[in-house]
Amino acid sequence: MSVQTTYDKGELRIALNGEIDHHSAKTAMNEISDAIDQKLPRNCVLDLMGVNFTDSSGIAVLLRTQKKIHELDGEFSVENVRAQPSKVFKAANVGIMVAIKEYK
Repeated sequence: MSVQTTYDKGELRIALNGEIDHHSAKTAMNEISDAIDQKLPRNCVLDLMGVNFTDSSGIAVLLRTQKKIHELDGEFSVENVRAQPSKVFKAANVGIMVAIKEYK
């Protein structure tokens, strides 16, 4: 799992690449938290184009990132969600809590 961040004009974009499972989620969340703490963004976009697999750990990453951004009164969204992660998020009704755009 790799985490790449870019920051421009108050927006933090976080691209995840690889599989999100119990072990990689912990590392990813630490890196995401560090980036948010350093930049204090008004908006945060989590780009999952590079994620082909997630288990319930991916749900935790989304919700923890959203919580951290909302604590800053920022906006949070998720983009480019591929088929398998989308199924996991839909099964857990995560779309009700997080703005999710599937990969087309």
